[in-house]
Amino acid sequence: MLGIFKEKLVNAPKELNSPASLNSCTKPKLSHEILQDFMTCNSSNAFSMCFGTDALLAYSPSNKPSIHHRLFSGLDNIYCVFLGGLHNLSMLNKQYGLSKGTNEAMFIIEAYRTLRDRGPYPADQVLKELEGSFGFVIYDNKDGTIFVASGSNGHVGLYWGIAADGSVVISENLELIKASCAKSFALFPTGCMFHSEHGLMSFEHPTKKMKAMPRIDSEGVMCGANFNVDSQSKIQVMPRVGSEANWATWS
Repeated sequence: MLGIFKEKLVNAPKELNSPASLNSCTKPKLSHEILQDFMTCNSSNAFSMCFGTDALLAYSPSNKPSIHHRLFSGLDNIYCVFLGGLHNLSMLNKQYGLSKGTNEAMFIIEAYRTLRDRGPYPADQVLKELEGSFGFVIYDNKDGTIFVASGSNGHVGLYWGIAADGSVVISENLELIKASCAKSFALFPTGCMFHSEHGLMSFEHPTKKMKAMPRIDSEGVMCGANFNVDSQSKIQVMPRVGSEANWATWS
């Protein structure tokens, strides 16, 4: 999968962008070049969706048998690419009043939509209820927001980086990210979620801040940063009840 989102949509951590990319022998690429690389190296049934000039999602079904699903769904101008599998999907569908045939990507859209529209739970609590391995990207074309999350066990790895035009690039394909973002990339932290307006947060430890740790590559060059939970920090959070406890108010 591939997601590319213009800088004006995404308030990415500044530490993700490494000055070393400017001097690297591999230069960051522009968004259209990254999309072309994705379409070229994937199967003939790959496809992409562009949302004006600000956002795009690209997807290719897996050609190999795997315990992890690769799913793409869209509903009411909300689009989701989901990788992995949820062991408790049946229970979650029942909890949300969804049909038995609802797959993981559709469930994530429904959960997101419920919370966006003033659901009763904070986002970290909802993500903690997901049992299994997962990584997903949501683009809400109505609100122009991006939501990304990666499961705690790390079995489905996501990577993110900065393209030549400052866009944020997200994919599970490490080689694509490396070729696209030069030195400005990192593993998306497991057990974490990112919202384009409110930034990066651990859903496992929602009262702790995230800390950027400089990452040194095999050439000894500082390239981007890894993001870890700062165990010494504490976020002061007012109790949230009723309509205030939704995705949009976690910060």
